[in-house]
Amino acid sequence: MPEAAARTWGNCRFCGVAVPAGADRCEICGAEGPVAAAALASAAPRVRRRIRWTAALRTLLVVGVVIGLAYTIIDAEFTGPPVVADPLTTAGVHAIPVGATYILIGNITGGDYVVGNFTTIDPAGLSLAIAVYNTSEWAARQASQPATPAWSSPAAPAGRIIFVAQYTDEYYFVFANPYPTTSGLGVTAYIVTQYESNVGDEGLG
Repeated sequence: MPEAAARTWGNCRFCGVAVPAGADRCEICGAEGPVAAAALASAAPRVRRRIRWTAALRTLLVVGVVIGLAYTIIDAEFTGPPVVADPLTTAGVHAIPVGATYILIGNITGGDYVVGNFTTIDPAGLSLAIAVYNTSEWAARQASQPATPAWSSPAAPAGRIIFVAQYTDEYYFVFANPYPTTSGLGVTAYIVTQYESNVGDEGLG
């Protein structure tokens, strides 16, 4: 190899990757006799074709990666972060056996609120009781101790839910079948709740 050619970077004659000046073999595939850039024009035609094809392939791969990253960044910019459903935003039909409860649990930031409504549908006209407990009062209730709800609604066949959190905490929305176990009355109700932020609101009206 001429002295000038030995001082320039070259390419592996097998895989086409760049090889440092003075190297006698490819660091990637181990093939011997890399072709210096200055000697590429005089290399065998099949060697030149292989080097050009591998260089073109690497260029396409790099361009493909750049396009993929650009698409991902642009898509994220326009679509924004994924929206995760709040556990206190629900709508559904719930069967509550006699002596049982249906419970919604979620965190509420102080000043935010949950609104909604309920209607008993089977048997129609039966009542449903609602109470909302903060973490400490719920723990007391679970321990069969006196517990004071942060908000409650008398048992009724239908009604509205309007609860404003005075401070940030985890809250328990308890929908209770109010009938004694001896009655055998199960209640099926349609319940809708919606978590609302107070940011930018002027109140509940």
